[in-house]
Amino acid sequence: MTQHQEQLEALQEIRSLMERSSRFTSLSGFSGIVVGLLALVGLGVVYGILNQQHVSYSAVCQGQLPAATGQLLMLTALATLVLALGSVVFFSWLKAQKAGQSIWQEPGQRVFGNLFIPLSAGGVFCGVLLYHQIPYLVAPAMLIFYGLALINSSKYTFIDIHYLGLGQIALGLLASFQVEYGLLAWGAGFGGLNILYGTLMYDKYEKDR
Repeated sequence: MTQHQEQLEALQEIRSLMERSSRFTSLSGFSGIVVGLLALVGLGVVYGILNQQHVSYSAVCQGQLPAATGQLLMLTALATLVLALGSVVFFSWLKAQKAGQSIWQEPGQRVFGNLFIPLSAGGVFCGVLLYHQIPYLVAPAMLIFYGLALINSSKYTFIDIHYLGLGQIALGLLASFQVEYGLLAWGAGFGGLNILYGTLMYDKYEKDR
């Protein structure tokens, strides 16, 4: 091995160490796939509940929703959220363990902290929409705030997260104008885009490693 090659390898090792110390590289692409699948399952459950209760999505948008049906939908949304967040933490923890790292070091704290703030604000805002009986904007608002959260945290992890966030925001804005497609846009964003992102991330950063 020549001295030039040794210097290049040393520089690459230094760069890798600096990146690991400043960026959270344990975010798992596989968790994106799982989150997307959970979202699609949750969407299927929502449609199943609406069909069983003989309630159309247009009726939901108009606020004509029986209290019992609304509670079932809220429980479904909450269960989907908890499982999705749990899968992100679990698979990221597995990836970090494999690399001999911890997800609770400073880079991981920055990522999850910057995700938490917009997501929390979005959750409160969706509650405000429901309080003022504007349910047809809840699905678009969830996509927009989720996209903002991804963009906000992308500077501390893979840049690919930034583009996923832009896609979520674009879908949310489109669904704000075509509210009758709100649930479908929600499924496309939280389901389809997450699965696509997770697959690309897994192939790019985790496959054969």
